[in-house]
Amino acid sequence: MTQKTKRTLALGLAAAAGVTLLAGLDARLVVRTYAIESEQVSTPVRLAVLTDLHACAYGEGQKNLLDVVAVQSPDLVLLCGDIVDDDPRMPEERALATVEALAEVWPVYYVTGNHEFWTGRVEEVRELLRARGAVVLEGESAAVTAAGQTLRIGGIDDPSVGEDIWREQLETVTAAQDGETFSILLTHRPERVEDYTGRGFDLVLAGHAHGGQWRLPGLINGLIAPNQGLFPRYAGGRYALDGDTTMIVSRGLARESTRIPRLFNRPELVVVDILPEGTA
Repeated sequence: MTQKTKRTLALGLAAAAGVTLLAGLDARLVVRTYAIESEQVSTPVRLAVLTDLHACAYGEGQKNLLDVVAVQSPDLVLLCGDIVDDDPRMPEERALATVEALAEVWPVYYVTGNHEFWTGRVEEVRELLRARGAVVLEGESAAVTAAGQTLRIGGIDDPSVGEDIWREQLETVTAAQDGETFSILLTHRPERVEDYTGRGFDLVLAGHAHGGQWRLPGLINGLIAPNQGLFPRYAGGRYALDGDTTMIVSRGLARESTRIPRLFNRPELVVVDILPEGTA
């Protein structure tokens, strides 16, 4: 092999590596849609699920994110924690403005994540979000009408609230189910699957794992996630917890808030379509 050929090959490999790296660092928002069939609804209901915003920027006035949500035409917007961040680099107003804009159009339900607790002023954060139009659930269950269907949404705080309180909240929202209404559990932590299994929820929605930060699609569904460690099992996607419960874990919206960039792991808006049995 001549020196010229070696240089050409090296340049080609370097260019290919550069293109691959740029593709891997793509931080554009992606929409990921899941469908769940249920005998408990007679017409479709669409949920937009936002997690782990961490007050990241999505254009002026958060327009880029809000426009993508609007295109999905959801019936409900559900927020699974870490919408606000404790890092002073991340302006809280961005998160509050996002929630306010969402709540002007759709019913919005919210539960805390660990970073809201890490602010040291979680109760104030809750009140700020209520003031912007969100329904804040702290171990409470709400019967919600959407698209002419009744759903029951139970929401629990992040376990940072304290283990005993967290378990009490989980028991409360579990007991609120009637077995006839499609039931949703909003939580931040996906790794607590043993606590969610067998409780009769039709759908569990969570975030927190950030998609495992680095992914190799088809090979590794996440390198590392908080509270799960290396190669997390519940980094992002759809999981069957038992015969009747589906858990969907969002890879979240965090971008510049993370010290290590995401790799092959674009921030995502999750859309869940609840469909009548036999229509998917």
